[in-house]
Amino acid sequence: MNDYAFQQVGVGLRAPHLDLFTQFPQPQVGWLEIHSENFFLPDSPARQTLNTIATSFPISCHGIGLSLGSADPINAEHLAQLKALVDDIQPIAVSDHLSWSSVNGQYFNDLLPVPYTDEALAVVCRKIQQVQDTLGRQLLLENPSSYLSFRQSTMTEWDFLSEVQRTTGCGLLLDLNNIYVSSFNHDFDCQTYLDAIDPAAVKEIHLAGFIVRQLEENEIWIDTHSRPVSEPVWQLYRDWVSRHGPVPTLIEWDLDIPPLPELLAEAEKARQILRSIQPEASHHVRQQA
Repeated sequence: MNDYAFQQVGVGLRAPHLDLFTQFPQPQVGWLEIHSENFFLPDSPARQTLNTIATSFPISCHGIGLSLGSADPINAEHLAQLKALVDDIQPIAVSDHLSWSSVNGQYFNDLLPVPYTDEALAVVCRKIQQVQDTLGRQLLLENPSSYLSFRQSTMTEWDFLSEVQRTTGCGLLLDLNNIYVSSFNHDFDCQTYLDAIDPAAVKEIHLAGFIVRQLEENEIWIDTHSRPVSEPVWQLYRDWVSRHGPVPTLIEWDLDIPPLPELLAEAEKARQILRSIQPEASHHVRQQA
């Protein structure tokens, strides 16, 4: 497949579609992203299925369990299992979140927000360095969606994220839906956020859908990955790739997962955007050089 835009766009590999990708191993998408922890057990049926799928599709490993923002140390067993998976699958990328989910070894079923302070910055950077040293490769850090902020924060999320990247040399997984959702919840401008991000550090983009929940006095936007990508997020994507060029792009859908053709149709929307901007993006890259 010589279509560059096709190769750039992937979808999340989720349980309802596992058999479909083993039964029809022709390239329907450019690549697939897994939730790493679902495939840690080397002898599990899921891992064996993944091994088969990985012979036909590039795989990206997206984690939710490193708890990079927690004061707890990195869980040694978790990191060892991640390394074994990465060594076995040889993914095109490995990523996790700017968040925390553990206290004193007890884990929560959520990705919780980090206070943007110098102390938290040191913790996150130290943990990312440890992960990168162990894996022997760059980790991509995803910006969060959040629904509360800390009074103790002394910097913005975008400045914190940028400083982590500069300090550790990690890459960034830019989730445009997370930025859009958080911009409403915390009343900031998406473009202010995006202008602070180094485009060269962005190695992957996530696109997903969200829901609106009405509260007594106002509303909150929730990053559920349960809907099609919204038009404002598509516009953020058009603007980003038009300015900075194509980036490997994932359609993320984790709840109320649709039939595979519907998921692939969302991927095709991203491809069409990439195809429409390729001449302009190529000119921009030449001008930058």
